[in-house]
Amino acid sequence: MIILRNMTSVFVLDDDKVLLLYRIGSRVITSPKWCGIGGHFEKEELNDPYACALRELNEETGLKAEDICDFRLKYVTLSKKVDEIRQNYYFFANLVNRDFVIPECNEGRLEWINISETLKLDLPFSAKYCFRHYFETGKNDEKVYAGVVNDGVGRIISIDGD
Repeated sequence: MIILRNMTSVFVLDDDKVLLLYRIGSRVITSPKWCGIGGHFEKEELNDPYACALRELNEETGLKAEDICDFRLKYVTLSKKVDEIRQNYYFFANLVNRDFVIPECNEGRLEWINISETLKLDLPFSAKYCFRHYFETGKNDEKVYAGVVNDGVGRIISIDGD
């Protein structure tokens, strides 16, 4: 039996840095990896990835909607892992709260990483693929993209009619 797992991930940007979480174990990530801020949908969020992303952002960093701007969904990806299909919603936002101090996080270590160094890190494949596409293409438009990743190969297309 194959199950569907819905997750969100937020990349918070501040000038030339991105806030990432070095996640140390979870139901999905079994070995330590760098990730965006995010997690699994709660039942009441099933049709509202924005609510899930904002809740996870607050739980893991303490940031609230008013602490960020330009919060937008940019990518929805599908990938298959053993007995589940993972649907990830990737959001990008800019930090506006200049008083933000990185808190302790019980899911791993939060850290500002220079954007130019990010693709050298051990990120989940779909996250790395979307992050690369965002800085090559996606940050320059208002489109939402869909991605399919499988066995280290990815494909991203616009789902805004182009």
